[in-house]
Amino acid sequence: MTELGPIAWPPAPIRTERLVLRESEARDRAAFIELFASSKVRTYLGGPRPRDELDRALPGVPGRRPGVFVVDLDGAMAGIVTLDRRDAERPGHICPEAGEAGEAELSYTFLPKAWGSGYAVEACAAALDWFTGALPGEPVVLCTQTANDRSMRLAAKLGFSEVGRFEEYGAEQWFGVWSSVPPSG
Repeated sequence: MTELGPIAWPPAPIRTERLVLRESEARDRAAFIELFASSKVRTYLGGPRPRDELDRALPGVPGRRPGVFVVDLDGAMAGIVTLDRRDAERPGHICPEAGEAGEAELSYTFLPKAWGSGYAVEACAAALDWFTGALPGEPVVLCTQTANDRSMRLAAKLGFSEVGRFEEYGAEQWFGVWSSVPPSG
């Protein structure tokens, strides 16, 4: 993934009814390890990574780069929402002319304790609202395994429309697009 481009980062924390989207801090490191080591979280993301490997590999403040929001629930990290550029060599694009930069892509990962309460929808919607203000009119893409029912429902709730499906990582992938600009017609 490549960075979003000329966006001032980090933005001021984004507050929703129940959450705060903010830049990563050192206190989030244990939660990042839990996200990447959890077999439940990583079911559709290539499987869990070994904790000892993560402990050695992750910096003191993991995820501190443009486009990565820590989702804070009651003062602790509940997950992450990321807006990045989709790699040009990966399948699934809406703008072939985007070239090296690629389309903006939304991704999200939450700890199991945060599942089922609408936090992912709330956090992703807030990140999309922020993105609309930062890069007005630019579409955002999302890719998820069709077997991931929760992620498919989240994409629909956020207003992503299916563009296509393809095989990647040994599984069928759903590819959709979201835009803050209403279709003309």
